[in-house]
Amino acid sequence: MIVYPAIDLRQGRCVRLRQGDFGAETVFNDDPASAAARWVDEGAEWLHVVNLDGALGVNGESNLAAIERIRRTVNIPIQVGGGIRSLKDVQQLFNAGINRIILGTVAADDPDLVQEFVETFGPESVVIGIDARDGIVTTHGWTQSAGIQAIDLALRMGQLGIKRLIYTDISRDGMLTGPNVLATVELAERTGLSVIASGGVSSIEDVQILAQQQAEGIDGVIIGMALYRGRIDLREAIACAQEVN
Repeated sequence: MIVYPAIDLRQGRCVRLRQGDFGAETVFNDDPASAAARWVDEGAEWLHVVNLDGALGVNGESNLAAIERIRRTVNIPIQVGGGIRSLKDVQQLFNAGINRIILGTVAADDPDLVQEFVETFGPESVVIGIDARDGIVTTHGWTQSAGIQAIDLALRMGQLGIKRLIYTDISRDGMLTGPNVLATVELAERTGLSVIASGGVSSIEDVQILAQQQAEGIDGVIIGMALYRGRIDLREAIACAQEVN
């Protein structure tokens, strides 16, 4: 199971939110590239980067320079999401050396575009981010309800050739209350897709519990607040994820 340190970008800085609330922001680093370098030094195999401004549709390009600096600073694969809603957005990121794009809002609003991206760039280059409150998908930076169940959207994405999902329980994100393991595993089992768990991871025990579900389709975990607060040591988390078979 891969452990993905999270780097959330807002106005060029590395921040964390609580439950997706843009009014509940904590700035952890004015230089996201240095945060990226730290995680690589501690053994990260991948980075998970989110353009929060892009997700909101407000001056998302302000974070592109930060994404490019991160890419120049580290030599491991990077997945990027937040506000990717056109072929131009996708091409810009791939031209910058990003390895995988995360589609959220567009998955609910324009499935045909998702299919086009998969056919153009390949299924390993596209992952779908499903963010949900009480099982209902939210979009546009978690500000709007898509009116569709997470499982229904996931099944539809599988039909389009998607192989991997990121599932976030918004109520737990940034709260250090533990991930929604049951919902995450159910999504993997019912769709047959690989799922990366996100939201609420707060301890090594959480990582271990998720790692024990690899046979059910959990192949990654995104950790944000717990790393920045020192609740989880990245080296220990990676070792834990690799120990469990």
